[in-house]
Amino acid sequence: IFPQQPHRQGCLQLCLQMFFVNGPSDRRPMVIISKYQIICPIDRSITAIDFGLFLFADTSGSAIEEAQELPLCSCRMETPKSREILILADRKCMATESVDGQLTRCQGAILKHEMMRPSNSVQLLVLCEDHRNGMVKHQCCPGCGFFCRAGTFMECQPDVSISHRFHRACASVLKGQSFCPHCGEEASKAKEVTIAKADTTSTVPPAFAHGPATSSRLAMGAEVSGRADSSLSIRSGHGLDPTAVPGSSRTAILQAGTGTMEPPTTPQGPPRETLESILVALDTEKPKKLRFHPKQLYLSAKQGELKKVLLVLVDGIDPNFKMESQNKRTPLHAAAEGGHKDICHMLVQAGANLDMCDEDQRTPLMEACENNHMETVLYLLRAGASDVEGFTCLHLAAKSGHYKIVEHLLSTGLININCQDDGGWTAMIWATEYKHVDQVKLLLSKGADVSIRDKEENICLHWAAFSGSVDIAELLLDARCDLQAVNIHGDSPLHIAARENRMDCVSLFLSRGADVFLKNREGETPPDCCSHNSKAWAALQANRRERDTKSMRLARAEQKILHSDIALGQEKVPIPCVNSVDSEPYPDGYKYIPENCVTSPMNIDRNITHLQYCVCKEDCSTSICMCGQLSLRCWYDKGGRLLPEFCREEPPLIFECNHACSCWRTCKNRVVQNGLRTRLQLFRTSKKGWGVRALEDIPQGTFICEYVGEIISEAEAEMRQNDAYLFSLDDKPQDLYCIDARFYGNISRFLNHMCEPNLFACRVFTTHQDLRFPHIAFFASENITAGEELGFNYGDHFWEVKSKLFSCECGSSKCKYSSAAMASLQADSTPEDQQQPSASPDTSSSNSPSSPS
Repeated sequence: IFPQQPHRQGCLQLCLQMFFVNGPSDRRPMVIISKYQIICPIDRSITAIDFGLFLFADTSGSAIEEAQELPLCSCRMETPKSREILILADRKCMATESVDGQLTRCQGAILKHEMMRPSNSVQLLVLCEDHRNGMVKHQCCPGCGFFCRAGTFMECQPDVSISHRFHRACASVLKGQSFCPHCGEEASKAKEVTIAKADTTSTVPPAFAHGPATSSRLAMGAEVSGRADSSLSIRSGHGLDPTAVPGSSRTAILQAGTGTMEPPTTPQGPPRETLESILVALDTEKPKKLRFHPKQLYLSAKQGELKKVLLVLVDGIDPNFKMESQNKRTPLHAAAEGGHKDICHMLVQAGANLDMCDEDQRTPLMEACENNHMETVLYLLRAGASDVEGFTCLHLAAKSGHYKIVEHLLSTGLININCQDDGGWTAMIWATEYKHVDQVKLLLSKGADVSIRDKEENICLHWAAFSGSVDIAELLLDARCDLQAVNIHGDSPLHIAARENRMDCVSLFLSRGADVFLKNREGETPPDCCSHNSKAWAALQANRRERDTKSMRLARAEQKILHSDIALGQEKVPIPCVNSVDSEPYPDGYKYIPENCVTSPMNIDRNITHLQYCVCKEDCSTSICMCGQLSLRCWYDKGGRLLPEFCREEPPLIFECNHACSCWRTCKNRVVQNGLRTRLQLFRTSKKGWGVRALEDIPQGTFICEYVGEIISEAEAEMRQNDAYLFSLDDKPQDLYCIDARFYGNISRFLNHMCEPNLFACRVFTTHQDLRFPHIAFFASENITAGEELGFNYGDHFWEVKSKLFSCECGSSKCKYSSAAMASLQADSTPEDQQQPSASPDTSSSNSPSSPS
């Protein structure tokens, strides 16, 4: 019973010996057929055995022989679940349907893990609910283990409500007579019936049948998963007969269906006929003495030799063999590269791993995408191939310019159109660099983000300038791509176009308002980046002269440009100063500095070993980033803006990544330390002196600038006469330190008070984590339009002191410190007997300013 499991033989012998020991030796046992189960204590497997209860009576040996030769089915028996078989089945139904000789696998989802089988001559199976019900109804043939639910087969009906199904070739035979393998009734009483495909209940006599249901030939059109079932592999020594009938070799390739997915079919017509003819020829020739080297499988797959591939697989060569001389590529890599879909199918059926990577981390799907083999791509995707992290198939297809493949990959909905590879490049960046205009149009129509930055903070427009594709550059600009964006080197797209001498791009950027005066980190303007005898340099110089002339006319007509850059090149963007109100000259009673300074020892803890740091390897976008955890979470999005849920009323401390961290310098948790990047202008107001306004639209959450000045102690601040530029570093009443921007400062010293501010301050730590000395960073609290003045709320404590000297001129309808509001507040605080009667109702607030926090 167990020819290949000696330990199971021992178990069965032990059980039978126990039966015979208790009986007298002078009586022959009479066998009454019953059903028992033998449980193997070694591997927990269970076998249903048909043997008898041994009663002692005179009988003939023929009765015992007949009972033992006619075992009954075990269709209604269950065995405990087996972890090994569950793993082997990949938790999918192991049922095999037989329809007129054509075999198909179910592989549907299983709910119960207990195993079943129709007889002890077939393997134990885990089944889906549908096939479990079919097993209980005796719809599985005990001889071959295949389900008889469609096509032509035998049906025994010992009762009107009972139907036993089996194949004619699988009937039990004893002394020349055939019996039903389910119940032991004579097979002559069974009738041959035909059941239409998909009808598993009613039986139709052959005369009324519309012909047997048919299925694909020998795994043609079979759907497979990324991990092929080892039971479906082609083994050495077995034929590949596409017309196999029930009872034939169980190692034939089965069709592996996976439910609702559309099966990846091989091409209809000639390819199918060719494959079938090869299979028939193989079955006829029966090559037994051929021996192949594993390399032959790779070479044959690469050259598209289908017959040789099948011969090598029949010889037992591993389909996952890796060619050392070819970067450890597998035969499936070679077949996918050449677009040999039928060979890919046979390799997958033989157990080839769909997602195997070579030394360059490339999968067979990537090979098919790069070489524009659409049919092969469709097959591999339907067969279960998945994409890898980092440099994906979408990147590869966009880089290679394969429009149809890009379109199909996006249509699956399984791929993030904005996914970035190890260099931070998106599919849009790859298509832009290689000047694939159609791909760029497609990606834009699908919602690709044109503002995503790579590891060096380049956006798509930088790459369009680099490649010199003016058509793509125009598409990107029409999609609101930022023309003034600068990368980590401070280069704008105009800098790059000038350096690469891309005349068409230079002309386009200049026509769209690119700044020819913008300096990069090396202090170079776009004209400085190109050769002086190039066409690009001539165009830039002409534009510069034109703009100078125009600026001069505007200055004379509207305003006076007092200075082109009050920062003197110390910021990443210039900050011009204008005055169209009066004759006040450019303010120079201070020293412009881009970072805080000290004039006396402050003892700031800058010891790198005292820093808490992260060990992230990417862009610090995960929740395990230590710096993000110090801030409660990382509060920046990929564009460097604060998230909408950031609390502006009581902002938490923000800890940015520092020089002790393992992440890239361009990670998304580094914003304030990158400095001022928004184009601002210092201008003369009509009532408030100098002010600051935006020269570009600013989205909510954008970092504007840092409040920079001289760090001094509270005691030093008390001694200074002018306290108009003091900013406390803590919000507690006992402030220990503050920043004074009176003598040293940046553009933030000119920000005015607003009762309805569009900026708010937040404490940020970058190069150190000494909690006494945070950076004071201003962020946009709302969307700000170009030309709008910027300001923040100075606080009630400031106005409690200064309201005696001057009033607020912010102009807001909710202003609390204007002369009118202060007069109303003073009137409300006057006793009633001292107030003069008023003809109009008093609508002012009765609350006095709140005390400082």
